[in-house]
Amino acid sequence: MKPIAAISLPLLISAGMVSLFAQTAKEDMKDAKDDVKEAGKDTGRAAKHTGKAVKKTTKKVVNKSAEKTEDGADAVRRKTNP
Repeated sequence: MKPIAAISLPLLISAGMVSLFAQTAKEDMKDAKDDVKEAGKDTGRAAKHTGKAVKKTTKKVVNKSAEKTEDGADAVRRKTNP
């Protein structure tokens, strides 16, 4: 038969370990708040990158359209000039 001290020591240690890993509701709420804050920052960064890409693409489209319009106007001028 094992001595009581030999049995109770592992129980005390494991009970102490469980309490170290347990979180309170307050800590859970704080962690959730931090997670939401980080998600908001990530969303803001993604929106900023998307906005830059849209701006760049829009600029390309506008310039290409202007170039084609200019080409069309030149073609009309060539046909109408004697």
